[in-house]
Amino acid sequence: MIQEPNPAWGPTAAGVLRLPSGRLVRGRGLRRPLPPGAPPTFGVYLLGRTPPPVAWESRWLRWPDFWLPSDRQQARETLHEAWERAATERVEVACGGGRGRTGTALACLAVLDGVSPAEAVAFVREHYDKHAVETPWQRRYIQRFTAPAIP
Repeated sequence: MIQEPNPAWGPTAAGVLRLPSGRLVRGRGLRRPLPPGAPPTFGVYLLGRTPPPVAWESRWLRWPDFWLPSDRQQARETLHEAWERAATERVEVACGGGRGRTGTALACLAVLDGVSPAEAVAFVREHYDKHAVETPWQRRYIQRFTAPAIP
């Protein structure tokens, strides 16, 4: 069951993407200040080096700017965890600028939520940021993205 978020995490709040299931995930650029309101309960940070510490539970995916995650299996598992937790928690996905890596990760979450890989980039550009997903290899990564094998 999808938990109703507070207004800072509502579907019309800046950076919040509503997935088809109703799950809400906030994307943002870490170079910008933390938005007002309740902080995330879980964050996924997509950076080439260790992110600054945060007061909530988080995961770091080594993901250099304009490229792809360094460990694709870890990326699948971490994004799947973020998607699962978004059903009841405030989940944030962020990189430096909030467009390329963040848009790619949000498109992967959309795939996990039932959006076809062929439509995921358009979905994120329509509902999150029209400039999301910046490189051809990020688009190909989304088209080939699959959920992790669950034992």
